[in-house]
Amino acid sequence: MIVKYGGNAMKSLELRRTVAFELAELRGEHPLIVVHGGGPFIERELELRGIRSEFVRGLRVTTPEAMAVVEMALGRLNKELSWEIGGAVGLMGHDCNLLIAEAIGGELGRVGRNVQVNAGLLRTLLAAKLTPVVGCVAVDREGAALNVNADTVAGAVAGALGEGVIFLTDVDGVYRNFPDPESLAGQLSRSEAEDGIAAGWIAGGMIPKVQAALDALSRGAAYATIASGMKAGVLGRAAVGQAGTRILP
Repeated sequence: MIVKYGGNAMKSLELRRTVAFELAELRGEHPLIVVHGGGPFIERELELRGIRSEFVRGLRVTTPEAMAVVEMALGRLNKELSWEIGGAVGLMGHDCNLLIAEAIGGELGRVGRNVQVNAGLLRTLLAAKLTPVVGCVAVDREGAALNVNADTVAGAVAGALGEGVIFLTDVDGVYRNFPDPESLAGQLSRSEAEDGIAAGWIAGGMIPKVQAALDALSRGAAYATIASGMKAGVLGRAAVGQAGTRILP
């Protein structure tokens, strides 16, 4: 199972360590890979250095100067999260060419796409009963770092291994009639999710989350679940389809 973790769900150290404990518990039942972003941590480090943040189509414009800061911020978070989970190995794109991508270029700079995953390395670590913790920095063919959206990396990892993926976010899942709690969809097919976007009941900030889930399915993931990372106890229930919204191929 692949779990994507990041964003607002990581801001509180207390909550982060609670989630880390739940991840460690979950691995007792499911071999586990954790993929993480770290937008708030990147933002803080950029501000400290007087580097202005700019986004285009939801992606962070990443100059070479900003790329060095992104890699530093995520590298530190990667090791901290690995320690908090325990029995884990923190990895980034440079490690055995774990994540190889190509630069989008243009105004986005050092932002990557079309991620290729060294699935053999991940399987080797899982066979050794270790939990890979993957930060969303890839490399190009020349070994230069690229900033890649963490949802994209999680989908690529899930597809490469043919496993399910859980996207932990700041919402409980997909609502058919937001914010009516009774309208939370426990399960959607790919076609239902696509129809929801077209009809407008999947809208706003939920669209990129659902599109990330659909992308993971297109890459070969067994399923994709969108669930809250803001509450204790949700992860275990999401893993067995009892929390969040599970989207199936």
